[in-house]
Amino acid sequence: MGRQKKGRALDGVLLLDKPLGLSSNHALMRAKRLFFAAKAGHTGSLDPLATGLLPICFGEATKFSQFLLDADKRYQCTFRLGETTSTGDADGEVLSQTNTDGLTRDQVQSALAQLEGDIMQVPPMYSALKHQGQPLYKLAREGKEVERKARPVSIYGIELLAFRPGAAAEVDVEVHCSKGTYIRTLAEDLGAALGCGARVDALRRVATGLFDLSRATTLEALEAERGEGLAEQLDHHLLPSDAPVASLPALILPEASGYYFRLGNPVMDPQVYRLGDEGDMVRVFLGDEKQFLGLGELTDDGQVAPRRLVANQAVVGSPDPICS
Repeated sequence: MGRQKKGRALDGVLLLDKPLGLSSNHALMRAKRLFFAAKAGHTGSLDPLATGLLPICFGEATKFSQFLLDADKRYQCTFRLGETTSTGDADGEVLSQTNTDGLTRDQVQSALAQLEGDIMQVPPMYSALKHQGQPLYKLAREGKEVERKARPVSIYGIELLAFRPGAAAEVDVEVHCSKGTYIRTLAEDLGAALGCGARVDALRRVATGLFDLSRATTLEALEAERGEGLAEQLDHHLLPSDAPVASLPALILPEASGYYFRLGNPVMDPQVYRLGDEGDMVRVFLGDEKQFLGLGELTDDGQVAPRRLVANQAVVGSPDPICS
C-alpha cells in the first residue's frame, strides 16, 4: 500500500501576495503547511525578486490550475534605462551602462508603443524553461548559453505610469500580457528600441485572469491569524474549487442526471442549447445546493459530457464566486 498523504483533504484557491525574496515554491510550501493541506500547487512562478499575486490551488482545485496558468496577466514594473545585466534584472552582473540624460518621455512612450501587439520573444537564459532536462537558469549559472527559439506572446497594452529623467532614467509601466511573457525580455527590448539598454528594477504581478490583489492575503497575515490555533480557522480565505474556471457558464443538473454525470456519462438537459455551442465548456453543479461536479463539454445533440470531474468531497466556499 502507498504511503498516506499527510494533511487535510482541503479544496479551494488561495490568492497569495508573494513577498520579495521568496521563491514561488517556498511560498507554496509555507502556505501548504499553514493550511495543513495534503495537496497543493501554485499557478505560475514568480521570481524571488518579484512580488504579487500567486494563486495557490488546494486539493481538487489543482485539476483546474491550468486555466490560471493560461490566463492573461498584469504587471506593474520599474525599468532602469541605460543599464543591462546578465539576468535582465537587478540581481545580475552589470554588462553595460549608458548615460540617459537626453532621453525624453515622448521617446519612451514611442518605444513602448512599438512593443504592443503580437510579438516574438526569445526566453532569457535565466528562466525555468528546460533544455535537455536542465532548467536554463542552472546552465546560465554555469556560464553556459544555449540557443532558444523565439516564442509568440501578446502584449495587450503597456501604460507608462511615470518617467523619471536623468543620467540613470527610470520608468514605471503597467503591462497587460498573455501567458509566457517575460517582463525582463520586454525591458531589454525597450532598452534596445531606445538604444541605451534597460533592465527590470522592480516587478509586481497585480492580476491573473479574473483575480487581482484586492482579495489577496500575505503569509505574514496568515501566520499571525493562525498563531497556535488550528488550520481550519484560515479556511475562510479560500475561494471554491471552481474559482479558476469561474468565467465559464454554469449548468445546474437535477439529482437524477447529476448522478449519471458524476459516473462519467453524458446527460441531456434543456439548458444546454442556451449555454453555448458544441464544444464549449461549462461548470456543472448538482441540485439546489449547487455542489460543484466538474467541467462538462456541450454536444450537438443537447447533452453535456463530463470532461473533468472532482472527487465527492466537501467544497470550500460558495459555488458562484464573485471574482475581482
